[in-house]
Amino acid sequence: MTSSSDGLAAPFALVRFRTGDGSDARLGLVAGDRVRPIGPDELRAPDLNAFLAEAPESWDRLHTVAEQADATWHPLADVTLTAPVTPRQVLQTGANYRTHVIDLVAAGRAKNDPRPIEELREWAADMMDRRAREGIPYFFIGLPAAVVGDDVDLMLPSYSDQHDWELELAIVIGREAFRVDREHAMEHVAGYTIVNDITTRDLVFREDMKEIGTDWYRGKNAPGFLPTGPFLVPASFVANPGGLHLELTLNGETMQDATTSDLLFDLPALIAGASQNMPLLPGDLLLTGSPAGNGIVHGRMLRDGDVMVGAIEGLGAQTVRAVADRSTSSGTGS
Repeated sequence: MTSSSDGLAAPFALVRFRTGDGSDARLGLVAGDRVRPIGPDELRAPDLNAFLAEAPESWDRLHTVAEQADATWHPLADVTLTAPVTPRQVLQTGANYRTHVIDLVAAGRAKNDPRPIEELREWAADMMDRRAREGIPYFFIGLPAAVVGDDVDLMLPSYSDQHDWELELAIVIGREAFRVDREHAMEHVAGYTIVNDITTRDLVFREDMKEIGTDWYRGKNAPGFLPTGPFLVPASFVANPGGLHLELTLNGETMQDATTSDLLFDLPALIAGASQNMPLLPGDLLLTGSPAGNGIVHGRMLRDGDVMVGAIEGLGAQTVRAVADRSTSSGTGS
């Protein structure tokens, strides 16, 4: 995986980066094509999550630092970026893009379903519109250990050949949010980043006990299945998160091309809904769902050597390279 700053329109953003001296990843401030380490003195907080807990006011402290011209800056091209956040919790939103769900219903059409495909899509569209009016968001849990950055290739586990991409806008929580309402939900957003929520399609539904339904643990949480970043962009620099353009290309061919205006449940609804059960903590990730154009619809899953570039308007781009798992084990562990 290699990083890219293409499309980063914000005056500055936070990253984690490594230099060539073998040192551990450090928190950094990016401004334009340069990056510098930033520590507790500049943050006026002991760590990133404590800093985010004070957002949006804490971001104001970084404007002056971003404008400084001193020897602490490195060319951005000379460093390696990794995941910009260290979440304690990762919440994922399922079936939250209208067109995406309609496409999945059509792609999963049962062989004995007599309805023409147009009728099936109309049925799915009506179902989604009714859900948007009367339903609530659908959440499940991801593992923070699956969060990686631009320094890690995506290893495709050998137990399946059905690994799929899902480009998503991710909310980074600022102040703790617990049982908040829609009206105040956006006050708890510190910033935004990019996540590619990799999914192993044939493990999502349990074949041994269909009554259980979905198995998101096995379907999503392999090592490196949440490529994240490379930038954490302050919320104030994203004027319209409900109208951002998302695009994912596979080997240069566009697969996902949509805007967040197609969300069934908007960002305030997601934050409010997710906060009802458990407090959302500073630095946590709340993924908002993936738009249409996944591999299952294209009939093309990830393969060894594939290169995905996922870009979201104003948040930059991430480049993820898929590599085959060369291990001899092929069992599912079931």
